[in-house]
Amino acid sequence: MKRFHVHLHVDDLNRSIGFYSQLFAAQPARIEIDYAKWMLEDPPVNFAISTRGSKPGIDHLGIQTDDADELSALKARAQAADMALLDEGTTTCCYARSEKHWVTDPQGVAWEYFHTLGNIPVFNEPAPAVPGAAAACCAPSNGHTAPKRASSCC
Repeated sequence: MKRFHVHLHVDDLNRSIGFYSQLFAAQPARIEIDYAKWMLEDPPVNFAISTRGSKPGIDHLGIQTDDADELSALKARAQAADMALLDEGTTTCCYARSEKHWVTDPQGVAWEYFHTLGNIPVFNEPAPAVPGAAAACCAPSNGHTAPKRASSCC
């Protein structure tokens, strides 16, 4: 099964948790000091909010897959559509270790395709020092050049 993913930046995490808990009639599945996530079944959506990022609003959209085969199929679709693809492989972000890649739509909205492999206790783990590598995780910051990334995450 695939699950739709939405990540919003918010100014006030606690107020937003209260609002979305009422809206969804459910408490978050995970709460951290800067992050909350709901794993809703009806409709099936992974809805995350965080105080990380540049301004309030939609950071990125995405599709979370249950297995590597579903993720491979999404990657093949993006490549067939000649979309610029940022393949992060196995990475850490948003308190999780995931296999992921990114595409950006014609309007510049970042789409994350990912398969969660497990939880981690920190928002993201620092990547090994590689000259010229981006230190931040998550959404490409530019609609047409996938390698540039924002300082926020899923």
